[in-house]
Amino acid sequence: MGKARNLSEKIWTKEFIIIFFYHFIVMFSMYVSIVTIGNFAIENFNASASTAGLVASIFIVGVLAGRAISGYQVNRLGARKIMYIGTVLFFLTYGLYFIDGGLVLLIAARFLNGFATGLISTALNTLATISVPENRRGEGISYFSLSFVLGSAVGPFLGFLLLEIMSFNTMLILVLIAVFIVALMTPMVRLNNITRDYKPEAGKFRMIDRDALPMGFSVLFMGLAYASILSFLNLYAIEVNLVTAASFFFLVYSAVVMLTRPLTGKMMDQKGANIVLYPTFIFMAIGFYVLGNSTTGFIMLLAGALIGLGFGNFQSIAQTVCVNLADRDNVGLATSTYFIMLEVGLGFGPFFLGFLVPSLGYGGLYQSLVISILVGLVIFYFVYGRHESRNRRVENLE
Repeated sequence: MGKARNLSEKIWTKEFIIIFFYHFIVMFSMYVSIVTIGNFAIENFNASASTAGLVASIFIVGVLAGRAISGYQVNRLGARKIMYIGTVLFFLTYGLYFIDGGLVLLIAARFLNGFATGLISTALNTLATISVPENRRGEGISYFSLSFVLGSAVGPFLGFLLLEIMSFNTMLILVLIAVFIVALMTPMVRLNNITRDYKPEAGKFRMIDRDALPMGFSVLFMGLAYASILSFLNLYAIEVNLVTAASFFFLVYSAVVMLTRPLTGKMMDQKGANIVLYPTFIFMAIGFYVLGNSTTGFIMLLAGALIGLGFGNFQSIAQTVCVNLADRDNVGLATSTYFIMLEVGLGFGPFFLGFLVPSLGYGGLYQSLVISILVGLVIFYFVYGRHESRNRRVENLE
């Protein structure tokens, strides 16, 4: 497959900046709706709590479906075309929010808009990966992944703030305008993962890159652990009377991630993934143990910082590892594989973990999830870690 090569050593090129901001605004729109749509469904359609949860979470299922399909198609049609297809679908499906068709239409709109978001995100992640020099790929992906961190932090914050001063539909319109303005800049992105004369080979549809999949299982177990924080932290905070501290948990987490990701990306490029990933498993395991023993606000926020050092840096470096394990022609499929495994853990983890809460309690659940983190560590060692160590020893001998 012919590739568009970026010969510049710069990371923050014009195209990278546009890709970064487009991904940020799409992630922002995703999290704004996730944290506010449930209450909208309850107030406007008299939905039950469980149905409201479905309205919010079905979006993630749509994202997962979009990633599953687009990973293969990125290699066939090119990331730019998938980005444009996803963008058109995004605006078409977003319009369904403004049609009063009851809960069924709202749920369908959530799934379809999530599907479009999955297409856009996979395409943008692929474009970001190929836009940076290969010898700075770890650093570049670490920078780009901050677009997700910022979107997931700013989205919920502004979502709750905006609903205090305007209606839900007005907020949706403002978000739509913001996405539209940034989307207008996408034609300035000229690079692609395939050339114009590339003709895709006939072959079976693939959702998963086989080379990246083994590392994906490590990602799954780490995502499974982190899912417990997304789903149960507020309930745990109420139980231990640390609600105020919990409200600052993700702020501390995001601040630590933003401060450390650029550094860990550079470390990976210079010294390999092992020097970064092994400590991330340790930090995350300690963070979960500390979280499970939270007795004061300081301890809970300390856990947030430790988990930020751990899972926050694990995500970007693990994504880089998945891309590096795959063939050059399969960057898009490898990127999709990483996110599919991550979102399977994040999306389905809470359902299974919920069965453990009655017997373990929330604190006990967090402590027990150290096991899931250690399983991820063992998988990483066997599928990648030991091979990198062996290769570096050989290089040093030579």
